[in-house]
Amino acid sequence: MRRVVVTGMGAITPIGLDVESFWKSVKEKKTGFGPITKFDTTDYKVKLAAEVKGFQGKDYMDPKSARRMELFSQYAVAAAREALAQSGLNMEEEDPYRVGVSIGSGIGSLQVTEKEHEKILTKGPSRVNPLMVPLMISNMAAGNVSIMFGLKGKSINVVTACATGTNSIGEAMRSIQYGEADVMAAGGTEASICPLGVAGFTALTALSTSEDPARCSIPFDKDRSGFVMGEGAAVVILEELEHAKRRGATILAEVAGYGTSSDAYHITSPAEDGEGAAKAMENAIADAGIALEDVKYINAHGTSTHHNDLFETRAIKKLFGEHAYQMYINSTKSMVGHMLGAAGAIEFLTCVKELQEGYIHPTVGLRESEEELDLNYVKGEGVELPLEYALSNSLGFGGHNASILVKRYREDA
Repeated sequence: MRRVVVTGMGAITPIGLDVESFWKSVKEKKTGFGPITKFDTTDYKVKLAAEVKGFQGKDYMDPKSARRMELFSQYAVAAAREALAQSGLNMEEEDPYRVGVSIGSGIGSLQVTEKEHEKILTKGPSRVNPLMVPLMISNMAAGNVSIMFGLKGKSINVVTACATGTNSIGEAMRSIQYGEADVMAAGGTEASICPLGVAGFTALTALSTSEDPARCSIPFDKDRSGFVMGEGAAVVILEELEHAKRRGATILAEVAGYGTSSDAYHITSPAEDGEGAAKAMENAIADAGIALEDVKYINAHGTSTHHNDLFETRAIKKLFGEHAYQMYINSTKSMVGHMLGAAGAIEFLTCVKELQEGYIHPTVGLRESEEELDLNYVKGEGVELPLEYALSNSLGFGGHNASILVKRYREDA
């Protein structure tokens, strides 16, 4: 089976508009939480989000193209541009039908839905924007990346709610392994900080109502009360190993394993015993052909909701047994919030950086966990530790579980 490596990465996040600034913020334990500025929250219980700051679509594409894309698509194009630039891929020297896209969005554009529905109510259906549908639908992030950069290979949009980013990268890995593509731009994107998005998740009682930026997104903390909505995108360039070597690409990491499962339990809650998430992790590790004990670090889904953090902890214990107590577990959502369809992608990118630098970031804001949450969630300061593997988990509404195993690249292994 063909080996798959990472040769480029790009990011638009609440704590940085490129990979370098994002990673610098992570190491400085910066958080992206603050009052929502995109709309008036006077009548809303939720006041905080992790917004992307300072982003202008025209900085990454021509203004006409930017006007024909909603924000989630703009974020994806911007992240893909950075990832492709780092990869050094020259499309004039590639067969464009061997370079594909696997970029997902869990929701697409709620903003267009809001705006055009208002037009129907106030001005009538004839006034709806002719581009409403292509602006709104979630596959247009992948579509716009394909169009913008001339990527003519397999182009897909995986939608598995909060597991979207991880599934997108995993399915891109499979596409390369089985010869459908040599290169894939893969990841996730989301921009749903708007009235409908915040109201909907609030009605589910999924969001934190804390108004303290230091105590709103606190995964694995006994005082956690819900997730904080984030936004942004992360895109990575996955490449077949020999293809990357032939063109002299710098290899950042290897994608070693991918596993999925379904809870078949509840539309929003993970399975209480963690069985589904445990199976996804087990499948990813088996796919890589390594032992459970080889995994010493997990970037958890870690949303800061009561159920997720408890049930994910149970899943880790269920699979790893006593070894779970020897592992390091953290949550990147403690800094960027829950980027929904982009969450798994930014967490994958974080794992690559941690493998490269031998550094595990802390779960920022974590003070004290309740009794059953008794694993090492990297409280306080980060940990300097050489790592061979990083396991990243994503758990989506609907019972979707996805895990992906990243490996420090070694040419001979």
